[in-house]
Amino acid sequence: MQFQQLLYFVTVAETLHFTHAAERVHVSQPSLSQQIRALEKELGAGLFTRARGNIALTDAGEALLPLARRILADADTARHEVQELAQLRRGRVRLGATPSLCTGLLPDVLRTFHDLHPGIQLLIEESGSHDLVRELARGALDLALVVLPLPTPSPALTTIELLHEDLVVVSASSLPRPGRGRSVRVADLEGEPMVMFRHGYDLRELTVAACRAEGFEPSFTVEGGEMDAVLGFVRAGLGLAVVPRMVAARAGRDLRVTPLARPGLHRTIALAHRSDVAPPRAARELQNVLLASRAGQTASASSSV
Repeated sequence: MQFQQLLYFVTVAETLHFTHAAERVHVSQPSLSQQIRALEKELGAGLFTRARGNIALTDAGEALLPLARRILADADTARHEVQELAQLRRGRVRLGATPSLCTGLLPDVLRTFHDLHPGIQLLIEESGSHDLVRELARGALDLALVVLPLPTPSPALTTIELLHEDLVVVSASSLPRPGRGRSVRVADLEGEPMVMFRHGYDLRELTVAACRAEGFEPSFTVEGGEMDAVLGFVRAGLGLAVVPRMVAARAGRDLRVTPLARPGLHRTIALAHRSDVAPPRAARELQNVLLASRAGQTASASSSV
């Protein structure tokens, strides 16, 4: 009994037509009929009745059909599992992340993942949540780390919350500490020179909204930079900036970190992927590493710097 013969048998059983079955499996009708006869001879029983051009399953055919389908399904599963394992040796993952997450969260996570799966190529797309959601929707990314709530809610995306992170104020260590005491209120930022991210940055929108909620417009000395540029401008003494705690923890000793007084400012980081398409095996493995890092990242995001 050959695998190919079982495939031909199931196809004929589903179409009840030898010619249509042959077209479906891309063989000639005589070749398919020959293989069915060989299978019947091997089993010692007819599988189809062929009365007046009408095809029907015999009792033996009815008994074989569910078994044949299960064998074919098991073979397909085996093929899929082997291909999935192969992906872990030479696959790729297309991951999108906001610039602050590329600076704060990803280095350690990607190091861990690379140690586990050194053959997988990591392609990183750095952009704001709005652009990342669009790239996910069109299939250009496998996974994306975004800030919730999404700029445009999409039922086509599945999101898994990873962590809640505090935002802090960074300033040049050579300048006086902003605010009063060991923390600073959002209201204390009124009139303070600030360095601001470019339009489309989630942090820009969050900071500006918080200032307006306190009744003032923030004063920008420099605006339009990416994360590294903003931190560089702050080091140069051009103004303050509001950044995630994880980024501040990596910023170096030449920057002073001041917590925001309660209730402070916070953001929620989530992992997103398309709901209608399962991520590739390599992407699912990266997702597992990200989820495993969640507890540690949550603890560090809530601790003092």
